[in-house]
Amino acid sequence: MGRVLVVEDDRRIARLVSRALETEGHAVDLAYTGPDALTIALGRQFDLLLLDLMLPGLDGTEVLSRVVEERPGQRVIVVSAIMEIGLRVACLDAGAVDFVSKPFVLAELMARVRAHMREPNHAEAQWLVVGALRLDVRQRRVLAAGRQVDLSMREFLLLRHLMQRAGRACSRSELLADVWHLSFDPGSNVVDVCVRRLRGKLGAAARVETVRSVGYRLLAG
Repeated sequence: MGRVLVVEDDRRIARLVSRALETEGHAVDLAYTGPDALTIALGRQFDLLLLDLMLPGLDGTEVLSRVVEERPGQRVIVVSAIMEIGLRVACLDAGAVDFVSKPFVLAELMARVRAHMREPNHAEAQWLVVGALRLDVRQRRVLAAGRQVDLSMREFLLLRHLMQRAGRACSRSELLADVWHLSFDPGSNVVDVCVRRLRGKLGAAARVETVRSVGYRLLAG
């Protein structure tokens, strides 16, 4: 199961698609305007975007090109009532993985979502982006508002875990398992110490928020 951003100015359609996705176990975010779609898509990690083209504030084709430019490999399915073959080809050439015409059959749209969710996506593993924070997974490099930040391996692994789940509370137990490979709580404050060092190095580029009785959550700065 994954996280999906539904970009649709028709709230009835947005709710319909959102409910279908949630029924299949996906976490869903909604955007009703072009500017909101761009802000949300670039501020969080999504496994898939369902993108309408006729949006208030900013055209969907511009949203598509900006998202693909900033997040190479991001999966985007365009869902639009515009039928011109030239536009369909342009969207696919710009980086969309599929184009679904309106009106659509919901079952078919969900089948397309399942198909693209199953496909491996190697390009998106290169960079993680949350607000002004960019993490190069392959070269283990971190940029905070354009400034390179030197992290220890443990700090890097902790930041990667938090960025992959940006906006979501991460428990201490899952952090211990993923970052320290511990299946038990060692009874020390190793997670808190690492978070404190991370906060100091990232500065205003990102906020590692304490979630009481749970753990930590990364928010864009």
